[in-house]
Amino acid sequence: MTGDRDPAAVAADTPETGGDERVDAVGVGPGNPEYLVPRARRAIREADVVVGFETVVDVVRGEVDTDARWLTCGYDDESETLSAFADRVSAGAAGVAVLMGDPNHSGYQFVGKVASAVEGRVRVVPGISSLQVAASRARTPMEATTFVTLHKRGSLAGDLARLRADVGDRHLLILPRPYDWMPGDVAAHLLDAGAVPTTTALVMERLTHDNETITRSTLEELATHEGGSGREETPFSDLSVLAVRSGRG
Repeated sequence: MTGDRDPAAVAADTPETGGDERVDAVGVGPGNPEYLVPRARRAIREADVVVGFETVVDVVRGEVDTDARWLTCGYDDESETLSAFADRVSAGAAGVAVLMGDPNHSGYQFVGKVASAVEGRVRVVPGISSLQVAASRARTPMEATTFVTLHKRGSLAGDLARLRADVGDRHLLILPRPYDWMPGDVAAHLLDAGAVPTTTALVMERLTHDNETITRSTLEELATHEGGSGREETPFSDLSVLAVRSGRG
């Protein structure tokens, strides 16, 4: 639907105009319904049709009283589902796309696909991201932190270069990519770039959920989990955030 262009670039083409957006792209938070903000609830409540990945829809379907038609997808049927969503929007339905966390944190690829499907602008309704929760847990204030998402398709060369450039000088908050760029792989990459082995690293899993866990270690310890590309080859969940504290505190 977006040709050869990265959907994230499509989503970031121009600022919102505040008037002609056809669809809301709503962040639903990190998975705990208590973090679903009132503005997001209202958008979903007033929608005629809601589209999103099945795991995201499952977070909100029972939390918001709405008569909306729910359209769920996975990667295999994403294009087909978005096309059906676009047909309903074209017919006059009020459309909402739901994304985990905050669309501004690793959600722009899906926002771009939605925008291309409906051939119009999309208004982003921010949510609470697991990155914000992670910054609180790790005591890494955003103004002193470099954030990188590896949780996307395509080349990660630029993102990894930012991490190499900033490790030690700034805190790092990283969304790993299941399962080829998990916390152990990132730690090993940073060590290869000259990071101090004893640098503090925290892997925060399933943040805000009842089974939330935080594993505190060093880059050297974490790098022992390098390698593999499957769920069984890493001790960490695909719902992980990696925080690497700077050497300045």
